[in-house]
Amino acid sequence: MRTRSRSALAVVLAAITLVATACGLQSGSAIPLTVHPGSITEQPDLKGAKITVGSKDFTEQVILGYILEFALSAAGADVRDLTNIFGSNSTRDAMLAGQVDVTYEYTGTGWINYLHHEHPITDPAQQFQAVAAEDLAKHNVVWVNPAPMDNTYALAINQANYRRLHLTTLSDYAEAVKRNPASVSACLETEFFSRQDGFPGMAAAYGFSPGAARTNILQTGTIYQATANGNCTVGEVFTTDGRIKALNLRVLIDDKQFFPHYNPAVNMPRKIAEKYPSIATITKPISDALTGPVITELNAEVDVQGKEPADVARDWMVSEGFVRK
Repeated sequence: MRTRSRSALAVVLAAITLVATACGLQSGSAIPLTVHPGSITEQPDLKGAKITVGSKDFTEQVILGYILEFALSAAGADVRDLTNIFGSNSTRDAMLAGQVDVTYEYTGTGWINYLHHEHPITDPAQQFQAVAAEDLAKHNVVWVNPAPMDNTYALAINQANYRRLHLTTLSDYAEAVKRNPASVSACLETEFFSRQDGFPGMAAAYGFSPGAARTNILQTGTIYQATANGNCTVGEVFTTDGRIKALNLRVLIDDKQFFPHYNPAVNMPRKIAEKYPSIATITKPISDALTGPVITELNAEVDVQGKEPADVARDWMVSEGFVRK
């Protein structure tokens, strides 16, 4: 990812402000549901503190954002909701500009997109330690409490296309592209198509030109159904998305281990971490409980069952005893 110039950053932040103002969210809105203390109790440093929580604009991120909001509210903070910001870069820029105080961010995104490394670290714990140390040193951003869930990128195929083409691994897909690009199509979303930890980097790692591949750019939410319907041979997916199982899709094995680990961790500016040390304390048991199966089920409740992300997040927090309704 290219480093943004100051003028580009100003444009992004202006766009965020305009969108937020139009929605009445310039400084965030109130959290959508009320919670009361459970195992998370009121903390002296957070009582009455004005904390703005941000998230990106896809299901899992919105759920994680609400989980943070309910935790902080139970701890006594005056929480403002700024979830559903468009894209990784805008969310990051909003935090660096002081519009967002805390969010969940993914270690792979931090390492590749924000710190501009070309190659991931294969051990998840070492990846977290490296991104946390470097982002703190370079940008005064604190990373704490990585979750065991790993929401990495993948390509998936429906069962009919699998039986027809026998694509089991990403190497199989790459060979199909090199042999006959017209024979396989890939449905991708815009960010994945341009990110170095996305399609261009994957193509380089697997030895084919991304320009040679037959690709269709779709919105993230439509790719799963398009893949299931066979409108594209393979589709970009997130490995913790509940629609993979619901639509009986088969994930291609990343046999060269190209994709980084994307463990979400609590992310905040140093000044926020130092002013409110209880944020790290109260979110640790939450992150520890966010396993792959747990977040996959929460995602499915929204994307498959049609529930509201805020309801799903609060119900899970209540079921774990972190908060009460």
